[in-house]
Amino acid sequence: MPPDAYRSSAATTHLAAEVATQPDDWARAATAAGTHRDLLPAPGERVAVLGCGTSLFMARAFARLREAAGHGLTDAWPASAVPAGREYDRCLVICRSGTTTEVLDALSALPAAIPRTVISSSPGTPVLDLADPILLDEVDERSVVQTRFATTTLALLRTHLGEDLTPVIAQARAVLAEWDAEVSANVRHTEQITFVGMGFAAALAAEAALKLRESCRAWTESYLATEYRHGPISIAGPGRAVWALGDPPPGLADEIRATGAHFEHRPLDPMAELVRVHRLCLLRAADQGLDPDRPRNLSRSVILG
Repeated sequence: MPPDAYRSSAATTHLAAEVATQPDDWARAATAAGTHRDLLPAPGERVAVLGCGTSLFMARAFARLREAAGHGLTDAWPASAVPAGREYDRCLVICRSGTTTEVLDALSALPAAIPRTVISSSPGTPVLDLADPILLDEVDERSVVQTRFATTTLALLRTHLGEDLTPVIAQARAVLAEWDAEVSANVRHTEQITFVGMGFAAALAAEAALKLRESCRAWTESYLATEYRHGPISIAGPGRAVWALGDPPPGLADEIRATGAHFEHRPLDPMAELVRVHRLCLLRAADQGLDPDRPRNLSRSVILG
C-alpha cells in the first residue's frame, strides 16, 4: 500500500482498520458460503430477507441478485415492516449486533414452520437463539459505522449464488492501494453527492449515501439511476456531484455534466466501488475533525425500551 494511504487522523480509527480488511474478508467468505450452504436459500424457494439500516440495503442487493440469477422470488423488508399474509419458504435475517429490537420482534412473530437463518457477527446475542446462525465473528466491528460485516455478508451471499468474486476482490485491493488524491480528487470537498445505480447497485448506492451521512454528516442522497431524471436532477449544479455505481443509463452522464455538476464513475463492480466510498468517508471525516467510529446520535444497535 502506498506510504500515504490513510495518512490522516483517520489512520488511527477502528473504521480505517475495518475498511482495509475487506478484500481478505471477501475471499474467506467463499469458504463460509460452502460451509453454510444448507442454511442459505435454495433455488426455487420463496424467500424473505430482513434487516435494518445497512443490513436492509444488503438484503435488497441480495434480493435483486437472487431474482436476476433465476433462483426464485426474493423480497427484502425492513424488520420493522414485514407485511402480514405473505407466504415464504424461508426467512433470511442480516443483523450485525444481534440485539436490534425490530429484528428480534420480527423473528419472534414469524410462523413457527418457516425455516429461518440469521447472519450476524456478534457471539452470545439473542438473535442467534431465534434462527439457525451463521456467525461471522471474524468481521465484527468496533466502529458504529458498518463496513466489512455488511460487504462480507454480501460476498458470502453472492458466492452462494454462484458468482466468482476473484475480480471484485482484485478491484477492491487496487482501490485500497491508491493514493488519497486518486480516491477523492473530484468529490472530497463537494457540497453535495447523489449516488445512483441500477439493479443491485441501487441498494449499494443507498448504502454509500448512508456511509457518508453517518461518518462525516455529508449531504447525500441516492436514487435508482433511471429515476434521477424524474426530479432529483433539479439539485445538480456546480460544486455538487453525482456518483454512479455500476453502469449508468445511456445519456445520463452528459445530462449531469450539462448542469455543471461533476459526474463520478469508474467501471468497477459496485461492491469494490463501495470500498472507495469508505475511503472517502475516512478522508472527509478527518478533514472535519470528526470521529467516524462514533457518529452523533447513533449507537451500535437500536434497542427500544
